[in-house]
Amino acid sequence: MHERAPAFGGTDGQAYSVATFVDDTPDAAGRYGAALLFVRWSSAGDRPVGHLETDYLAWGVTSAAALAPLLALPLHEVKRHLDRCIERRGSP
Repeated sequence: MHERAPAFGGTDGQAYSVATFVDDTPDAAGRYGAALLFVRWSSAGDRPVGHLETDYLAWGVTSAAALAPLLALPLHEVKRHLDRCIERRGSP
């Protein structure tokens, strides 16, 4: 509708959208890790210009099991993870 990706504002004043990431293969313990990937958008909102990612937030014996807790996160928790990533990154 708006010809741009859905986004929300980070504490750095930039617009981000969020996606999930799950390992393609399990680790040595047989677990898949899942994390959040935040795509930063240009000020026009027409193209990605960077990204941030969390550490692994969930693990599972299948990729679906690792992903499920991330998909259940309320938006305020996702935003909290974004703000932590921005803080950890510091000034660009």
